[in-house]
Amino acid sequence: MSTLQYLREASIVIGSAGGQALDFSDFRCVFEIHRGDYQNPNTCDLRIYNVSDSTANRIKNEFTQVSIKVGYSGTLGQIFTGTIRQFRRGREDAKNTYVDVTASDGDEAYNFSTLALSLRAGTTPQNAIQQIIKAMAGGSTSQPISTGYLPTLPSNSLPRGRVYFGLARDELRDFANSNECSWSIQDGQVSLVPLTSYIPATVPVISSLTGLLGIPEQTQQGIRMRVLLNPAMKIGQCVKLDNKDTINLYRYSLDINAQAYNLTQEGAIKTNADGLYYVMIANHRGDTRGDTWETEMTCLAVDATVPLNIAPFAPVNKSAQSIQKFG
Repeated sequence: MSTLQYLREASIVIGSAGGQALDFSDFRCVFEIHRGDYQNPNTCDLRIYNVSDSTANRIKNEFTQVSIKVGYSGTLGQIFTGTIRQFRRGREDAKNTYVDVTASDGDEAYNFSTLALSLRAGTTPQNAIQQIIKAMAGGSTSQPISTGYLPTLPSNSLPRGRVYFGLARDELRDFANSNECSWSIQDGQVSLVPLTSYIPATVPVISSLTGLLGIPEQTQQGIRMRVLLNPAMKIGQCVKLDNKDTINLYRYSLDINAQAYNLTQEGAIKTNADGLYYVMIANHRGDTRGDTWETEMTCLAVDATVPLNIAPFAPVNKSAQSIQKFG
């Protein structure tokens, strides 16, 4: 993010699919958003303070959509858009009431979309995935599903016809595994990312001058780092940590039975000499009237070697023992 990170701003809008909406940007709002490159839908927990009874009833009975954008000095970027799944009212103390909204990104398509799709012989993977996503989008009425980032898939075509039948997420998972990709829904868009690559885009630089908070640390899940709340931190893309010599390293177990596992972990959660990391998880937390305003990421070095027994997916090459993130 090239914008200087001061004079923070937020746009928090709740509305209906028909276009009616209310802007809560001037209220005190607290939110926590969980985003990842895994298949489960992204989620958002939003608390809005001291709204009137009539407004609370509209959120409960009329509105279905949540959109949150954040930024600095008039430059806003989307960090969540999704469908309301839960509504709760409560009181924090004698003075302050609140409305809690829990929303999810693309969960209706994920949970309920089904496929009954026949592809003729000669169909390419690039064409097949477009038809799968189109069919998946047809099962969602509350939030439109569209096509996000798709890599260049193999050019080999189907030697015979193929039938896709069942839950769309299951068929999409099989397709992604067959083409050595992971898939997820990001802001209503289905994206595929190769297991050995990342989404090409401008690479944000993370340093103390661009919002780095605290010291990055090596964990069992990856390299964890915190920055000022930043919509440029996108799932599936790369970031450059300009602080590569200052990472708190993970303490491995000394148990003799854990030594083999430690060796696999060293390759998976290594640090990268060039400071380049693939963003697996980006959790955004904010309080429009408080101190909380951060993005916490869990990242994987672009040259990490991930053993298949701890990877959440398996590529076509079943004889392989590991994959390299940037192959």
